[in-house]
Amino acid sequence: MTQLLEQAIQALSRLSPDRQDRLARMVLQVVGEEQAVIRLSAEDEASFDESLAEEERGEFSTSEEIRAIWAKHSL
Repeated sequence: MTQLLEQAIQALSRLSPDRQDRLARMVLQVVGEEQAVIRLSAEDEASFDESLAEEERGEFSTSEEIRAIWAKHSL
């Protein structure tokens, strides 16, 4: 390992665990070892499954519902 890489790793070790993981994923992508960016909880997976099922049934939000969400988040 080069001295510069050792210096970079020491600097990275002082970051929060979340930032360390994000940067580690970036490094792994650069060297060709892509990692999953997001790990979903069982609850999140179930929510996505339900959303996909709603889409298949043709259940979509109305324009008013979308505008309400945008307004809620100041978008």
